[in-house]
Amino acid sequence: MKPPGRHSLALTITIALAVKALLLYGLWYAFFSHPQTKKMRLPTGQVERHLLAAPAPTLTEKVKDGTRR
Repeated sequence: MKPPGRHSLALTITIALAVKALLLYGLWYAFFSHPQTKKMRLPTGQVERHLLAAPAPTLTEKVKDGTRR
């Protein structure tokens, strides 16, 4: 019996990647390709302001020795 060579490994990896790509495409198509309703559209300006806004300041915790973490 002939031991498995590089070609069978390459074929296995290629098939696995193709199956993974098909599954990812299927998930994208099922959940993200179209909105649930036509009313779910937001104005572009509102989305830009929300995404590009400065992040809220984080609270710092004081440790007993006076330093901050």
